[in-house]
Amino acid sequence: MSGKKRKQKLPTNTKITLNSIILLAVVVIGGLITGKGVSNNQPNANLANQIIDVFNGASQSKTSNKNSVTSDKLASLDFKSGDNPVVVVNHNKADLKASDWKINKVDYQDLDNLNRTSGTNTGYLEKRNIADGSLRVRQYVQPTGWHQKFVDDDPIINRGHLMAYSISKGISTSGKYNPNDQSGDQNNPKNLFTQTAYSNQDLQTKYEQKVRNALYNNKKVIYAAQPLFRGNELMARGVHLQALSTDGSLNFNVYLFNVQPKVKFDYATGRSTIDRSMKVASVSE
Repeated sequence: MSGKKRKQKLPTNTKITLNSIILLAVVVIGGLITGKGVSNNQPNANLANQIIDVFNGASQSKTSNKNSVTSDKLASLDFKSGDNPVVVVNHNKADLKASDWKINKVDYQDLDNLNRTSGTNTGYLEKRNIADGSLRVRQYVQPTGWHQKFVDDDPIINRGHLMAYSISKGISTSGKYNPNDQSGDQNNPKNLFTQTAYSNQDLQTKYEQKVRNALYNNKKVIYAAQPLFRGNELMARGVHLQALSTDGSLNFNVYLFNVQPKVKFDYATGRSTIDRSMKVASVSE
């Protein structure tokens, strides 16, 4: 003799517990995505449509440890058409120490096992490192993920320099200052990654200008740049930039998405397809 099984009702306290767990999970996940102190007046806005304030995972303060976001977390952020391409990290405060500035040099990191420039290059810069365009040389290095394409007659990718040519005068490929090496760092594989033309020329150059301005004013500056890759992908998802002058007058900490209007990238290979629906929100400084 067969019959329908009766559904067993969960005890009231069990229901409360499950509801509490679900609510807690929603709160925690929401906090990880938006970061501390972010207000969003548009509930359906995309992640980067607002200036996102996330904590740098390297920070050692008790407050930021609780809300820290590592480089992997930044690299995991997905850019969607129309998003803001700039993410503010750690309230735009660099995770650098002014006291670390000792001598004029650049610490270059070795390429990783996939031949990528994935480490953080850090420059300890001063006024004598400012270079103009008169000493530019032909650039020939092709970083991982290099697949050039032209859209409306314009190139979509550049050789992205972590230490810009304009602030590396006299710095040799070993990272030491050499007054005879005036052309700056232009073809050092340890200093190059495949960067979109937009990320390089419209975004990163604005922050490099901040560094140049500080150097022009005889400030000593620590400047750190790191391309961030997701897993074994050959093209960086973005670049993390930080700068701090020894007097504290210059201080920023941002993550720039490696994106290009009208183009979608396969970051695993660096190959791309034209997509005129891809838009990037304008950024003003």
